[in-house]
This record gives sequence, C-alpha cells and structure tokens, in this order.
Amino acid sequence: MMMVDYLHKFILKRIFPFREWISDLKNPKILQADVVAGLTVALVLVPQSMAYAQLAGLPPYYGLYASFLPVAIASVFGSSRQLATGPVAVVSLLTAAALEPIASNDPSGYVAYAIMLAFLVGVFQLSLGLLRMGVLVDFLSHPVVTGFTNAAAIIIGTSQLSKLFGVTVASEEQHYQTVMNVISESLVNTHNPTLLMGILAIFLIIFVRKVAKKYPAVLISVAITTFISWYIDFETKYGGKVIGVVPDGLPSIQIPQIDLSQLINLGTVAIVISLIGFMEAISIAKAMATQTKQRLDADQELVGQGLSNIVSSFFQGYPVSGSFSRSAVNISAGALTGFSSVVTGIVVGITLLFLTPLLYHIPQATLAAVIITAVINLIKFKPIKYAWKVQQQDAVISIITFFVTLLLAPKLELGIIVGIILSLASYCYRSMRPRVICLSKNTQGVFRNSDTNNIPKCCSISVMRFDGPLIFTNAGHFENEVIERVATKPELRYFIVDAIAINEIDATGQDMLHSLSSRLYDQNINLFFARVHKPILKIFADTGYSTGQWKNHFHRTIDDAIEYAWSDLGCTNVSPPFCTSDVCPLNRGTAGLSSIYEASIRRMKVKKQ
Repeated sequence: MMMVDYLHKFILKRIFPFREWISDLKNPKILQADVVAGLTVALVLVPQSMAYAQLAGLPPYYGLYASFLPVAIASVFGSSRQLATGPVAVVSLLTAAALEPIASNDPSGYVAYAIMLAFLVGVFQLSLGLLRMGVLVDFLSHPVVTGFTNAAAIIIGTSQLSKLFGVTVASEEQHYQTVMNVISESLVNTHNPTLLMGILAIFLIIFVRKVAKKYPAVLISVAITTFISWYIDFETKYGGKVIGVVPDGLPSIQIPQIDLSQLINLGTVAIVISLIGFMEAISIAKAMATQTKQRLDADQELVGQGLSNIVSSFFQGYPVSGSFSRSAVNISAGALTGFSSVVTGIVVGITLLFLTPLLYHIPQATLAAVIITAVINLIKFKPIKYAWKVQQQDAVISIITFFVTLLLAPKLELGIIVGIILSLASYCYRSMRPRVICLSKNTQGVFRNSDTNNIPKCCSISVMRFDGPLIFTNAGHFENEVIERVATKPELRYFIVDAIAINEIDATGQDMLHSLSSRLYDQNINLFFARVHKPILKIFADTGYSTGQWKNHFHRTIDDAIEYAWSDLGCTNVSPPFCTSDVCPLNRGTAGLSSIYEASIRRMKVKKQ
C-alpha cells in the first residue's frame, strides 16, 4: 500500500508539478506580483522574440508564435518558478546554422524544417527527462560552454551587421568570409538612414538601462524608433526595411511534418540544441533557486523544456529555451510562481490577436540593435582567465572551442563536438595520471610532500600517496611510480601507500597490486597500506589480498604502519619521524649494494612483462 501511495505521488509530481505552487495564487499579493512580473516580461519578450526569429532566418512573427504557449507550458511542467522560456539568441543561431544548408536546396521548406527541428528538440529533451538522464548535460563542461558561448555571441553580433548598415551580400561557406564581405560592402554602400536608425536604437537601449534600470529598455527603444519610422515614412521615403505585415490571430495547430531524408542532419543539431539550450536554462534556474531557496529538479525541468518545444512545433514555432535576460527581469519584477510566465503567454496572445498592426513599422535595424545589445553580455573572457588559474587544460579547451566555433561557423555543432572530445580526453588523461607524492613528517609532526618541503627521507621506509582511484586507466601508472621510487632507494625495506585518496578499485588495479606485492616481496620489500577505505578493504578481504602472508600489511594510520616497520627492522633507538641514512642500521655502506639493487629492479620489470 505504501508503494502504491509513493508511485501515486511520484506520478502526480511528474505530470502536475504546478500543484506545488498553484495554491499560492489564492494569496492576492502573490497573484498581483505574478501578474505584474508576467506583463513586464512580455513587454521585453514581444520585440525580443521577433528579433531572435529574424536571427533564426524566420519571419519575425514566428518569434511571437514561439513565445505564446511554449512560455506557459515550460513554467507549468518545469520545476523552476521564475525561469522565463522562449526564443533565445544562441538557440536561434543554431537553428539558422542548421537550416541554411538545407534551405539552399529547398527554400520553401525552411519554416517546415524549423518546426520539425523544434519537435525533435522537444522529443529528445522530454525523453531525457522521463528517463532521468539529465546527467548527460554534464558532458558539456563549463569551459566548453564558455568558449562556445563567447564565439556564438560574436557570430550573432556580426551576423546583424548587414541589417545595421543596410547592405545585402551573398552568404559564403564560412561565416567570417560573409562578415568580411559585409564590411567591404558597408565601406561603399552603407544605407545611412538605416545606420542612423540602428545607432539610435542601440543608444536608447544603453541609455535607458543606465539611467532607468526598472524600465523596459528594449520596449522603449522599439517604441520610439517604430514611431519615428511611421512618422517619417521610413519604408517609402527613405528606403528603409521594416517588419511589414504581421498576420493577425493566434497560430493554428498543425502536426509537424517529419522529413525522413533530413532526419539525420537535423537530428544531430537537435541533440546539440537540446543540450546547449537546457544547460543554459538549468544554469539560470539554479542561480535563481539559490536566491529564492526553492528546490530544483533538473529532470523535471527537462520535461518542461521538452514539452514547451513540442508544443512550439505544433503551433508553428521554432526551438526555445530558458532566457537569462528575461528570467532576470522576471525575478526582479517580483515573480513568485510559474503563473507569471502564464501571464506572459497570455499577453503575447493578446498581441497576436489585436496589436499586430502596430508592429508593421518596426525597422529591421532596430531588431538588429536588440540582438546586438543582448549578446554583448554573453561575451565573457574572465571565466577563461579564471579557468587558467584553476586548471590550464580547461582554459586551453575553452580557447580551442572558441576558435573552432568561430572558424567553422555556420557549422556550430562541430565546435561543441570538438570541445566535448577534448574535455573527455583531458579527463581521461588526468585519470590516467593522478598526482603521486612522497610523504615525510615535518618538524611539527605533520605529513607533507617531502620533495617540495625539503623534508629528509628514510632510507628504509617510503610513504607514497596516490591521489585518485586505482582502476584500469592508471594501474600501470601506479606500478611504475612505485618501481621508480623503489629504484632510488637501494636499502628500502618497506613501501607504505597512503590510500586515503583511493576511493575506488577495479579488477585491473587489484591484480596489479597482488602482482606488485609479490615481486616486491621477492626482493625483500613489503608493500604496506594505510588509511584504506572500508569498501576497498572489503574487496581486499573478498579476494584474499588482505589475508595470509599479507594480513599484516594493512594499517589504520601511516604512523601505525611506520611503527610496525620500525619494530620489524629493530629501529628501537631511532627518533621520529624518520631515521636518516647515516644512522639507519640497514645502511651498511656497501659500495656495490646500489648496483645490485638496480639489477633486481630490472628483474622485477622483466618479470612483470
């Protein structure tokens, strides 16, 4: 009965997560706060969504379609109460990059492929959420995302230069070639009225953000430039480009058309968009959850994002994701539940029903200005500098991802793939070469790195710490490190492994230890272990490694192991922490001992082979 109740609650939580906050709306203050926040976000979303649709290569009003129901669905079925979903810059760019090669062969099917892409993204995200496989996003390391995002922001910004300068050029195979052509064309054929309109829009956005942060800078800029465009007849008298006619009415429901011939091409990009989009969304949601102290479920958020993309595809929208800027507006405006996003969707619906004539005169240059000012905040090189201080390999990976993405654009997915491969390779290399240090006690009686701290070493006893799991990828490295250290001490009789950092061992590691212990034992050297974790000790016991002739080789602390070695060696008059080679009873001063011992080490290596 308890199991049935648990399953019932689990299913309700998965299907109806909004039950956790919907009762809060009975409080008039919470309801009012959500309505105000939802309206505020909508004022930003309407012009921004049209700009991003243009970035995706779609007519601007498709951005409104993607901002209608998907916004509400994501909040109702996700776990974050403040995450604002809808068209975003990076996902729009990825959409354009995926569809441009296809559109060259079938321009009429561009919109259909964008809708299909939204459906594929939604299905993939929903599947990951239902299967509780959100951990796959962890394959996108922070350095990879940082490098990719910086490159994408530059690509997005430069892609709007032609609209800002009012010039038209043919798209080249590589994005940087197209940008160079735009710059060359702009030097001789800039459309001055368009450039002035774009500069005015950028100035207004920056000015309002600086002097009146509480006001919607984007909406104010769009409203002013649109009024000017209408008043001076920007389209007819000045030859400026405007949005034009926006179909009124809500988008009709249509089943997405799946083109099997393009399934592989779009499927690959759909996976990239799914992971990048969700990582952006979950990062924003986590930041807000930390601020609001609300519980966040990554798998449930995947469900919400997946359903929002599926719904977007059924209502003629394109892929969507969580927006950092609009989420910041949402939480700063006082949003307390997911109902604020429902309000946002309602306002977008009202815009589609009654306000589309007001959108006609919006200059294309203004939408370009909206995009440029939005992506400037995405360019952040400080995280790369920070990564260099933490782990230089991560910084190098971030830089390589950045340049590969820039150079190979519009094939943006290749930058992500290269970054993931490099991250996994870096991880494998680090797991194959964990840090290995020799330990000795300092004058305060604390074990420290004897090499970096210049602490004297005992000629008969060595202590080594291995900072990593002992598995197939690094078992050979562990063995080589032990043998090399043994070779430097001809009088060595006890080799103590500090196993405090060894939290995992596999069959390869176990076999290597058994073989190494036997070979060292044949050379009159005992391999001891100290501070071994209980799960590892259990494995040693089950395999017989900690019994028989090895039963005295395992000790609770390093000091216990050393005292046992001293007792066995007869070092009763030696002062701790270690004896020195001058007083060690085993240092017989025999001239040929070192060469004999080196020969024995060579025999050990041969025996290993």
